[in-house]
Amino acid sequence: MGDSFIVLGGGIVGLSCALELRLRGADVRLLESGDCGGQASGAAAGMLAPYSENPEAPDEFFRLCRESLELYPDWQRRVRELSGLDFEYTNCGSLYAAYHEADVQALENRLDWQRKHGSSGEILRGAALSAAEPGLARSAVAALRTPQESHIYAPDFVEALKSACRKAGVDICERLGELEPTQWERGVEVRATGREGIERRAADTGRSLSGRGEPERIGPQEAEAEGAVPGSLTAAGGRVFRADRLVVCTGAWAGSLSGRLGLRLPVQPIRGQICAYAWGEDRAPVRHMVFCSQGYLVQKVNGTLVCGASEDVAGFDTSVTERGISRLMRWNKRVLPALEQAQPFHRWAGLRPATLDGRPLIGRLERAERVIFAAGHYRNGILLGPVTAKQVADCAEGRPAQPWQRAFRPERFGAAAPSPH
Repeated sequence: MGDSFIVLGGGIVGLSCALELRLRGADVRLLESGDCGGQASGAAAGMLAPYSENPEAPDEFFRLCRESLELYPDWQRRVRELSGLDFEYTNCGSLYAAYHEADVQALENRLDWQRKHGSSGEILRGAALSAAEPGLARSAVAALRTPQESHIYAPDFVEALKSACRKAGVDICERLGELEPTQWERGVEVRATGREGIERRAADTGRSLSGRGEPERIGPQEAEAEGAVPGSLTAAGGRVFRADRLVVCTGAWAGSLSGRLGLRLPVQPIRGQICAYAWGEDRAPVRHMVFCSQGYLVQKVNGTLVCGASEDVAGFDTSVTERGISRLMRWNKRVLPALEQAQPFHRWAGLRPATLDGRPLIGRLERAERVIFAAGHYRNGILLGPVTAKQVADCAEGRPAQPWQRAFRPERFGAAAPSPH
């Protein structure tokens, strides 16, 4: 692959795409406004659970999720080997608990179609359920166990992906502030225009800014050292990056390109709030990822029990609210009675990029062939990293998409009035 690529966004999807493109021989530079994994990726519980989180039918989205789950064993092994870093990857299976007999029929219907698509699941009741998960409340009348599902510790995995990218030869530029694509017809150009990123960069490098708002010219030696374009003028002290092609992996911020590209890109941030409990050796281990209609509980090897997620629409606000965490605390003690007197020691929030139809935007733009989208993964960015990276790299190599993959076309929502660029 002879083209050069800019990957816009350093979350799990951007890092995965950058690594796969580099491993296929491309020259790759990844640009991140803040720190890699600093948004939804680093805040995620890291569940790889397509069966538990797709209860309705085996549609195209379920197929995408299942294919990514099947890629994960080799993918995480590759990241581990390339980076030399360790991270949790636990094949514990899952339980989806039902608390009313009327809900058990829904579990049986789900199991019926999921068995045709790779699940070896089973319905557990009574003593069998208690033996499988001793700490589960006795009010659970049944649970669907799915052995194929697993989870990963997202913060460590992001660091390992970042390290693997760098060791493979990806040029990663972080803390750039606002990133603005300004050209995609005759090559690709992205300007780093955000003052916050520039000021951080100056503090990191010890280089002072003029303070006059004048463009700063980066000389060839500085450019080579910092990965900028030699001799290019920058906007208000920022930097300009150029490549042959662009991969957009900006998550909840992807919709901001709608006007520039003349496309409807209905991506909005959904705030997900999560909390964690200390779960030491004095407590009964939670052996499975435990799901119910209200959320999930998953134990990590670092001695924490993660509970999530409370969702609301709050724009780009990532603050944690008492109301959001209280929602979690109200239901989780009914699932695990051991939480009755427990208080979370850590609370956090992340922004999940949700599209209008709940499906991600993956593929090349027909009206801008140098631009490939990989955004809008909502709750499944960690899970969908490997399959998204594969589809993006296949697209970059000119391989035709399979018919079912058209369900994720970025242009499926139609046109928008373009803004000047």
